[in-house]
Amino acid sequence: MVADRLAPARVVDWDAPWFRAVAERGRAVEGARDARGALGAAASRMGLRNAGGRPIRFAPPEAAGESAYEEHIHRTGEVPTRDNLHDLFNALVWLTFPRTKAALNALQAAAIARDGVGPRRGALRDAATLVDENSVLLVTQRDDLVDALAAHDWRRLFVVHRAAWHSEVRAIVFGHALMEKLTAPYRGVTAHALHVRLDPDAPLAAIDAAVAAALDDGLAPGRLRPLPVLGIPGWADNADAAYYDDASVFRPARRARTAEDRLSESRP
Repeated sequence: MVADRLAPARVVDWDAPWFRAVAERGRAVEGARDARGALGAAASRMGLRNAGGRPIRFAPPEAAGESAYEEHIHRTGEVPTRDNLHDLFNALVWLTFPRTKAALNALQAAAIARDGVGPRRGALRDAATLVDENSVLLVTQRDDLVDALAAHDWRRLFVVHRAAWHSEVRAIVFGHALMEKLTAPYRGVTAHALHVRLDPDAPLAAIDAAVAAALDDGLAPGRLRPLPVLGIPGWADNADAAYYDDASVFRPARRARTAEDRLSESRP
């Protein structure tokens, strides 16, 4: 690594719709000679703190030592940041959604303090990790569209109500691993969608506050819904309804097993 330069392994198209929330800060920091310093200065100007009130700082990757990553952030405010796109996006999300990131970190740290670090994270940490790494925030008051997503009714969601995606639904990429995938997008990229019941034109700060307030010990993977990201109208060349016929990407919902199914499975 040269100084504190966070050099992307590939070109980032900051004009892509999935980077809208972080694009301005990303352009400012990308390729800076002292990117960690620039990120830290931004966090300081904004007065960012973790849930324990400790100032957020972006530290070299070895900062955590033998401590668990999330525990270290909660205890010190230091976010270990490697020289790669993954951690650059993570830092940008901290700057854009600081309350949500602090809430996720607090949930993870509390679970680690209670259960330790083992081979299985448990439902709460699994869900927190999915939100942190791979989520899209689906900001809408249209519960019917959220129901269509839950039912994997892709035609209703993306074709019948296509116009709604230009005025009544806003998709915001939150997960930093998802952002990294989308530097080289492909049709099968699938996010975990978290519904945020606000008007789609709500400011990012209001969305951040609403998501942070909704994150609690009841968080579980079942609250998240699979969403093929490039199915979002305008996010790919998907104006033709036939785009959604690819069942390997736009998968039907799993049919719930009935008592009759179980009886049939038990017969010799």
